[in-house]
Amino acid sequence: MIVRDRPRFWDILFALRGSIVPRIAPHMAVMGVVSVLAVLLVRWHPEVFAQLGAMPFTLIGIALSIFMSFRNNACYDRWWEARKLWGQLIIETRSFARQTIDLDVARREPLLLGLCGFAHGLAARLRDQDEASRMKPWAGEDIAAAGPNPTDSVLREIGRQCAQLTSTGTISDIRYSVLEQRLSALSAVQAGCERIKATPLPFAYTLLLHRTAYLFCVLLPFALAGALGWWTPLLVITICYTFFGLDALGDELEDPFGQEMNDLPLDAMIRVVERELLDALGRTDLPPLLEPVDQLLT
Repeated sequence: MIVRDRPRFWDILFALRGSIVPRIAPHMAVMGVVSVLAVLLVRWHPEVFAQLGAMPFTLIGIALSIFMSFRNNACYDRWWEARKLWGQLIIETRSFARQTIDLDVARREPLLLGLCGFAHGLAARLRDQDEASRMKPWAGEDIAAAGPNPTDSVLREIGRQCAQLTSTGTISDIRYSVLEQRLSALSAVQAGCERIKATPLPFAYTLLLHRTAYLFCVLLPFALAGALGWWTPLLVITICYTFFGLDALGDELEDPFGQEMNDLPLDAMIRVVERELLDALGRTDLPPLLEPVDQLLT
């Protein structure tokens, strides 16, 4: 995720880091070439394009803008829900640590380190990485390699340990019920993240928007060239920047767990979980908070 100060006027004009321009630059270049060709064709054969006006494109552009705003709102809702789920993960791990504060370190440590392994495993699962290798330093090799869902296996192991503490009378049944609620909430966080990851926006919905946007931008220069002349490329590139930029931004936000510039900083949030759980165990050699590198926080 890009982390920047409030942009100044100069930044608004020329900032590329964190913008969508590098991704859509080839499309804008193609539209610029098409616009130049449209101006030349209109000058060479004005009779062919004499009846092609800008009014139909105005109506299509309004409809396309509304349609695109609906898609971008849906994509942003996915991004924001994912951020709320990871915020809930941080809340539940803090609550679990607080509710086990009276346990001795020997019993408490595997529980809290297991939660660190859960956070690492969930991030790896959402980013199509190796869960076991990410979880092994925290949850142990046996748990990290257990079953088709290692991340959930960690929660099962923590639940088993809590049940064992109850059977030996170390914690009461009421305390066990409270801890189990925390684990159930973490399981719900994982299920919610997996739902977002495994359920993209309907393909036909996205395809319709892409086709309409490309067709609109390709035909627009021929409607404007007669009236605007060599100003046509500038206006067309500006309009294409808006449409293609919103389209590309929606693609990034649709999968909020990736590693593109506008995706969620999962590694930074995992580091928050690590630091607070290790501090709860009395550790003093806490890993540092992750800082943005070249304005990018991962």
